[in-house]
Amino acid sequence: MAKNTAATPKALSSYELLGARVQKIINSTNAQKSRTALLMRLPDELEDEWNQMLGEIAENDNVTLAYRDDGGVQIFWTVPKED
Repeated sequence: MAKNTAATPKALSSYELLGARVQKIINSTNAQKSRTALLMRLPDELEDEWNQMLGEIAENDNVTLAYRDDGGVQIFWTVPKED
């Protein structure tokens, strides 16, 4: 009889879930066309993790973060032309 070799999937941490949500927003068709995305922290997301995620995003070249009065963060990016 064959053994089931499939591993049980590991539960994602809250930070990994936040990252997956942000990645989905940034990779959406509309965001990619306009090269901008609006991020809002959800009530169940930790503020420290939110700030860490934004810091990591801001470290990327050609990315600008604009903090809005409503608590949202607008991300803008440019794609450099290749030589």
